[in-house]
Amino acid sequence: MSKVTLRPSKESGHPPQPLDSQPSGSLRQPTTRRPRVLCVFGTRPEVIKLAPVLRALKTRADLETFVVSSGQHTSLLYPFLDLFGIKVDEDLRVMQPDQTPNQVCARVMAGLEPIVQREKPALILVQGDTTTALAGALTGFHHGIPVGHVEAGLRSGNPLSPFPEEMNRRLVSRVATHHFAATAGNRASLLAEGVPEASIFVTGNPVVDSLQFILKNAQPSPRAAELLKLAAGKKLIVLTTHRRESFGRVMRQHLRALRDFVRQHEDVAAVFAVHPNPNVRAAAEAELGGQDRIHLVEPLNYPDFVHLLQHAWLLVSDSGGIQEEAPTLRKPLLVLRSNTERPEAVACGVAILVGDENQAQPERLRELLHAALTDQAWAERVRTAVNPFGDGASGENIAGILHRELVGSLPLPAAAGVPASSARAKGAL
Repeated sequence: MSKVTLRPSKESGHPPQPLDSQPSGSLRQPTTRRPRVLCVFGTRPEVIKLAPVLRALKTRADLETFVVSSGQHTSLLYPFLDLFGIKVDEDLRVMQPDQTPNQVCARVMAGLEPIVQREKPALILVQGDTTTALAGALTGFHHGIPVGHVEAGLRSGNPLSPFPEEMNRRLVSRVATHHFAATAGNRASLLAEGVPEASIFVTGNPVVDSLQFILKNAQPSPRAAELLKLAAGKKLIVLTTHRRESFGRVMRQHLRALRDFVRQHEDVAAVFAVHPNPNVRAAAEAELGGQDRIHLVEPLNYPDFVHLLQHAWLLVSDSGGIQEEAPTLRKPLLVLRSNTERPEAVACGVAILVGDENQAQPERLRELLHAALTDQAWAERVRTAVNPFGDGASGENIAGILHRELVGSLPLPAAAGVPASSARAKGAL
């Protein structure tokens, strides 16, 4: 029997020091009339997707950035700040045990109030569909500040799934000024809701930029190497599941189907990076604990997780991010959901939806797991798929558009010689 629980990496980083512990005057004060972009994030996926944009903005000498972390994620967030070289100017530290989305939203908005009044940003930039993103967008609306929304236009079609993310992203779209859509399909969704065409830009998804950065610049840590060694010589399944609508019976039935599949095939192993949510941990321990060739591990840092995905035979997940990462890495993916706001992953042949989360379908998951062993046509579609989420230039695309909208000219020569994106992207990358 094999159950491996790996401790968090010592390289995981530490949260910034409390603001009151910094020397007087250490916070940057407005000293120029350059337009300032206030970027707000609070979770690991937001950092991964905003990092390429922030890097590109930093090359523009006639723009300033001011970075705020809500602290919605804590231990999961700070390693990524170190990895991507992001300096946080203020940390709101909103995280509290068992808090509700209402409480998070209220605390983020309250924390942003004095920052906005002091920094007077020309634009507030948010990403995705988190409670932090919603709070940042509402703050901009209340203060009459333009809002830029990265990864705009994602829609599942069901306002309650995923919850609360689907409604968060719809609400952000109602108050955003600039909509940075990853795909032409996202643009079409926004147009169908009445968003002005001139405010929509198809830029690709910055997650592709971050993946390429990781694969080029980061090597697997000893922790990741140890984990890959455990699955050496096996067909490796990488599993993640954490969505609220899957908690309880649905998640447990999915885990049982996976457990039975691994038991039946000695050449298969599985790694489950277990989300810290107590509901997920309880289900993982109950259904997968102590199983041979199924390894339950603490959340991995992003470079290690990317390398794990790169070595996988099959991905099984309810994560939206993995639906974007799978086409980039050309890995087959079973999506543990009945709908998706990323239909491009399905359309390009990489992903397959498993079924209805309200009526768990373990037989459907079992059938698809077994089909993955024999369906050579699916394997070929995955191998030859064209990535629908872009080519790795999304961060530069978004920064170029922001520069043009806020400054109205090419970057100053001091901006590291990086040209601004000059064309308004509407229907294509």
